Amino acid sequence: MMNDTAIKIFTIGFTGSSAEHFFERLRGAEVKKVIDTRLWASSQLAGFAKKKDLPYFLKEIADINYEYRQELAPSDDILKPFKNNQISWDEYEVQYIDLINHRNIADILNPDEVHEACFLCACKTEHQCHRRLLTEYLQREWDQSVEIIHL
Repeated sequence: MMNDTAIKIFTIGFTGSSAEHFFERLRGAEVKKVIDTRLWASSQLAGFAKKKDLPYFLKEIADINYEYRQELAPSDDILKPFKNNQISWDEYEVQYIDLINHRNIADILNPDEVHEACFLCACKTEHQCHRRLLTEYLQREWDQSVEIIHL
């Protein structure tokens, strides 16, 4: 591994972003791979970020690889109640961290495979988004320095 060098993990959401702004942020940050962490990645509401189209756009526009990792997504029984305002952000946060802990995500993900990668979600900002919780979880769990950059 990189030893003294921090693992650099980016995060990005596409809601409220034009395709141009989305791809330019990724290209400008020199992201090597986008890791899709969405539960509902095929939604028609995703526009240019639909799971079936995104790998092509990323490769053609910015020479970035794509990987879909459903195990990083919140489960339906956590996401739906949050989206429907049946549970608070604080409750969602606890349940999502429990979920990824239970899934052993810190052991499943390899620091090398996420270095210079970008976790993708639909959320406009990282503030109330599982992509921030995921990167902060890895930052706590791994015995290496993790630098988080929200695009």
